Amino acid sequence: MTVHAGILDGTQKAFLLGYLESLSLVERLHRLLLDVVKDEFERIGLLEINPVQALLLFNVGDNEVTAGELKTRGYYQGSNVSYNLKKLVELGYMHHQRSEIDRRSVRVRLTDKGRHVRQVLSDLFARHAEGLERRNVVGVSGMEDLNQALRRMERYWTEQIRYIY
Repeated sequence: MTVHAGILDGTQKAFLLGYLESLSLVERLHRLLLDVVKDEFERIGLLEINPVQALLLFNVGDNEVTAGELKTRGYYQGSNVSYNLKKLVELGYMHHQRSEIDRRSVRVRLTDKGRHVRQVLSDLFARHAEGLERRNVVGVSGMEDLNQALRRMERYWTEQIRYIY
């Protein structure tokens, strides 16, 4: 398939348009997720951290990781991980400890305060999952199909990045 939409056949053009819609949906869904988290935090009065920081806490969970591992494990997608880690440590949501072996490396883990935020998000996401299923927005098999397609797209994009370098 060529990139020039003007010379695509009907099937190719439909696929390209579907792909562009998927890109737009992924981007909008991410922004909506941040808004949903923000609204939940406003509702319960948790205002000192932002949704990106909250999702970082949620994704770290019970793990102890280095800052570099946050991105490689997919726990954090942003570019300013150092800033967010520093804020979360300062506010008491994360504990950090310099590695005894490599003094340049810092390991982080959640504090009790961080685990509380993780539980708030876990409860929120459980309510959403139950609502999606109860209202027949998407069922178990539909969710499996969606996740499988998104994982394949993730692998494809990852291969494209590796190909560049």
